[in-house]
Amino acid sequence: MKKPQTPPNTVQTLFKLDVPDVLRVYAEAVRTESESNYRHWDTLRHLEPPGGFTHEQWWAATKAVRATALKNFPLVGTNRRSFQYAIPDVLIERLHRVDLGAGGSIGMTEPVTNPQTRDQYILRSLFQEAVTSSQLEGAATTRAVAKEMIRSGRPPRTRGERMILNNYRTMQNIAAWKQRPLDPALIFEMHRMVTEGTLDDESAAGRMRKPEESVAVRDDITDEAYHYPPPAEELSERLEALCAFANEPILAEGKSPGRFLHPVVRAILLHFWLAYDHPFVDGNGRTARALFYWSMLRAKYWLFEFVSISEIILKAPKPYALSFLHAETDGNDATYFLIHQSEVICRAIESLHDYIERKSRELQGTAKLLRNVQGLNHRQQALIGHALRHPGMQYTVEGHRRSHGTVYQTARQDLLELASNGWLVRKKVGKVFIFTAPADLAERVQTKGQV
Repeated sequence: MKKPQTPPNTVQTLFKLDVPDVLRVYAEAVRTESESNYRHWDTLRHLEPPGGFTHEQWWAATKAVRATALKNFPLVGTNRRSFQYAIPDVLIERLHRVDLGAGGSIGMTEPVTNPQTRDQYILRSLFQEAVTSSQLEGAATTRAVAKEMIRSGRPPRTRGERMILNNYRTMQNIAAWKQRPLDPALIFEMHRMVTEGTLDDESAAGRMRKPEESVAVRDDITDEAYHYPPPAEELSERLEALCAFANEPILAEGKSPGRFLHPVVRAILLHFWLAYDHPFVDGNGRTARALFYWSMLRAKYWLFEFVSISEIILKAPKPYALSFLHAETDGNDATYFLIHQSEVICRAIESLHDYIERKSRELQGTAKLLRNVQGLNHRQQALIGHALRHPGMQYTVEGHRRSHGTVYQTARQDLLELASNGWLVRKKVGKVFIFTAPADLAERVQTKGQV
């Protein structure tokens, strides 16, 4: 990926124009800003400037338009300037969509709100986020192998598998961590959990990098440095500032309404902040995304127990990386990252809704086939539905237990009942019972389970 070009210094550019031309280029910048999604100079310089102006004049007017909307937040860049952000119209619209789609129950289907089936969706989300967040950081394990590892409970065999299992366990803990205010100890706990057994120096898990452990964000192919984080000597103070920002009340009673910061904006800025400071030798991205989830769930966006943002980022990692670089190269303007991540969040919510709709159709199809079969609980119906789509699939008690978040004895009883009724074929391998979906399962279902 090519590093974006740093915008030119255009402070004096508009002063060189006559007043009528200043007003005209400013008006053109207002118009083009309203039509765009906050273009960076690296994009704008390739477009045709409006009204016969130069790219530099257009950019200077654009920056003047944006300056009136920018607000500071406590992150200070390595250039000793505070980071800023704005809330352009495109971001307002996406925040509204998130509020509707993730903060309440509007439009949410029954499977997620039904206690009997919601655990299936939570476990699916945990798995998706664990795998894709790890793949963003270089884990090469396939989805199928990762699912087999988590379902069976076997120990990880590779570094990639360990990364995924660590992420999975971290995501399981975030729902409990949301009750805790953020402090360095909790951040270290998150980092220790995502990096355990994956670092060259195991002592680096759960602690900040040391002065002799200099790090930089580099291109994997060219080794070009994209970002040099703050020195290790500053990290303790910076981490305290991050925690103070994270713990600010959503509604500051007795304060001016102007002090309000939308919770989704705060969660995204926390993600950006930790990734920018890069306080750890490795695992910064995974920890930053875990921190985002902590903030969203703490702010009562309950749907984020089910949503995977890394699944969306993994499909297009370049815009994710560019949004960091655009923010840093354009005068510490974090708006670029806010806009990109708000799109990721909206797409992740849409992906969840699509998945639920697809699974609902599958469940309806299974229910139609099973309408005359009595005595199957929702876990058994879900397993048969899966087995119908995967002939020859093998199931274990432990895998079934993990898939549905139930106790061992309940999972064992589920499978034994299915086997005794001919829905599954049971055999013993060593000390473990294996339950296999028969090739003619569809026919058995169609004949109401008679064998």
